[in-house]
Parts: sequence; C-alpha cells; structure tokens
Amino acid sequence: MIASISQLAELLPQIENVDRVAVDTEADSLHCYREKLCLLQVSLPGRDYVVDPLAGVAGPAFAGQPLQSEQRDRISDEDRRGWAIQPVQPTGCPPGAERIDLAPLCAALERKEIVLHGADFDLRLLRRGLTFTAQRLFDTVIAARLLGIREFSLAALVKRYFGVELGKGSQKANWAQRPLPARMLEYAINDTHYLLPLAERLESQLRQCDRIDWLRQSCQRAIDQAAVERVRDEDEVWRVRGSASLRGRAAAVLRALWQWREKEAEAADRPPFHILQNHELLNAAVSFVSEKLPDYRHFSSRRRQAFRAAAQSALESRESEWPVSRRRSGTRPSAEMIARTEELRRRRDRAAMELDLEPSFIAPRSTLGVIAADQTRATTLLVPWQRELLAGSG
Repeated sequence: MIASISQLAELLPQIENVDRVAVDTEADSLHCYREKLCLLQVSLPGRDYVVDPLAGVAGPAFAGQPLQSEQRDRISDEDRRGWAIQPVQPTGCPPGAERIDLAPLCAALERKEIVLHGADFDLRLLRRGLTFTAQRLFDTVIAARLLGIREFSLAALVKRYFGVELGKGSQKANWAQRPLPARMLEYAINDTHYLLPLAERLESQLRQCDRIDWLRQSCQRAIDQAAVERVRDEDEVWRVRGSASLRGRAAAVLRALWQWREKEAEAADRPPFHILQNHELLNAAVSFVSEKLPDYRHFSSRRRQAFRAAAQSALESRESEWPVSRRRSGTRPSAEMIARTEELRRRRDRAAMELDLEPSFIAPRSTLGVIAADQTRATTLLVPWQRELLAGSG
C-alpha cells in the first residue's frame, strides 16, 4: 500500500527500471455525486502496489450511517437533506495532514507503456483526477478482440490463460471508505496482477497473425478519444429513458424534477439515483400533471416540500417555456445510400468471417451508414486497419 510520500519515493525507481506497467483504477461513482479517483493499482513484474490518492484526506461518513448526535445538533431541520449523509469534514486535506502528491508517479508512468483492461474509463478518470495522459497503451480488451476472442472480460481472460477464477464481490463497493477491507484490497490487486503476463500472451499471438500494428492503431485511437472532453447538453441531459413519451406540460415537470434532483444530489454528495430513480421521476411527472400528489417515504419534510415546489413551478409555467419535442435529425436515406450501406456491410462481414473477428469490431452498423452517406467520415470514425478491410474485401 502506497499511502505516503516516502512509500511513493520507494516505488518510483522500480517503475523507472521497466518499460511496461499494468494500471487500474477504482472510483466511487455509485456512492457520491461527482466520482473521484479512490485507488490506483500498479503492477510491475513480480510486485503489486495499491496507491491511495485519498491518503491524508478526511472522507465522508459511510453511506447509510446516521449523523452523530453532535452533528445533528449543528444541523437544523431546515438544512437537513432527508437521508443524505453530511460530511464529517469538508473534502480536502485536514489541518496538519500532508496529502500525498502523485505528480511524480504520473510523470514516471507517462514514460512507460501502460497496460489497461478496457482503457476508456480509466484513462478519463486518470485525466480528470491526476491530469495524467498515457503516451503508449496496451489495452488487453482490444488485443483479445483482435484475436477473435468473444469472451474478453478480465475474469474470462484470466481463466482462459491462467486457469484462475477471479472474484467479483467488490465491483459496486464504496472505494472511498477507509480503511479498505482485505477482500476489497485483494479484488483491487487482482485487477492488475495478471495484466502484464496477459499482455505478453496476447502480444505473442498478435505477432503470429501479423496484427500487432492493428493493436497499436486502435490503442492510439483509444488515447485520442479519452482526451476529448465530453460536454453535457443542458437542453437534452434531462431527457431520461422513456421521456420521449412526455409532451408539453408533463415534459416541463419532468425537466423541473430532474433539475431539482441534481441540486439535491449535489448538496448531499450522493448519486442522483439515490435521491429518486429515473422511472420514479417519469411517474411523478405524469402524476403531477394528472393532479395527483406523488410521495416517497424516504423524503424528509424539507425534501418533500422542495420536490413539490419544483413540480408546481413547472405546472404554472407558460407554454412558451415548455421543452420543445426532439425531432429526428437527418433525412431519410436514399436508395443509393441504402445500397452503399449494404455493400459495406457485405465487405465487413466477409472480412470478419475470413479473419474470425466480430463484425461490429471492424465497424458498427451505424458507422457503416454514416460512411455510406459521407465517405470522408471514414477517416475520423475508423482506424487504418478497419478502413483497409472495408476497402479491400470486395
């Protein structure tokens, strides 16, 4: 466990001595409003490490625990947020504590090839949490799929190559809690323990079938895509699954309730679904428009009042303020476009059969349609090996 500056100083020279490092991350997205990097696993040949980015930082009370009596005394009924847990201390380094600085670790890792399993989430989390950007990447998911392996979860690959069954008990655990139980640490270590030997096995097979360059192309694309900032469209983000069936005033109520839920979740530092799930938001919007009064037992009096006030404000809004129904973008594909898409699909499927690859891994059906409409889009949507297969299989 790396939880201090001195411990980190001992790890850095060991990273310098290797060219390839296995990495994984754990976050608390199921337990707070804004997820944060809670754990960084690093494996070198023969040694596994768990780096604690939260070392020296006071965390919130564990989910589900009631407030202590002295906390309750300091918080009035007006300020309480239902069952939300108030933090013991503000997030950040408490007085007198020294937070571990992971900048030297990031600098060391940026000079190495990073082995990840399903890199997108980890790369984005590392960029947000540590401003880390990988320069070289070996994604074991991409490597496995390039070999035609259909079962490419880490557990499936570890069992396939090493005959070991990995446990799954801590996938949804709260990784921000401290101290971490031994079972969670074991789960975290297993996420990187097998990655280096796994990468060696996959790399050897890829070289045998002359697909190692395909791996490099796809991994570079994964690095580039992870560096693109995803921006939420505030006019669209409230449209949860099923919202397309709501129109007019009902849609206005749903939007208001979604915005209310966001404020509640942020104030309580809980995921929005802990406040109210999406299907309950939809049902509540319909109920309010039907002049019914939905209620939830877990709401405090303050939360219930704010919930109803948000709906009432939307009910009283002018029609000009209601959300505009979304219209399908684009035009109906022409017969020529449909024929072009089918031709691309036949080329893709022929190549997939010859190479024993999943057709969608070469190019998803939706991507084929976009390219059929505008062939210049192939350059941005596909990497060279994918474009070559589509162009050279007919």
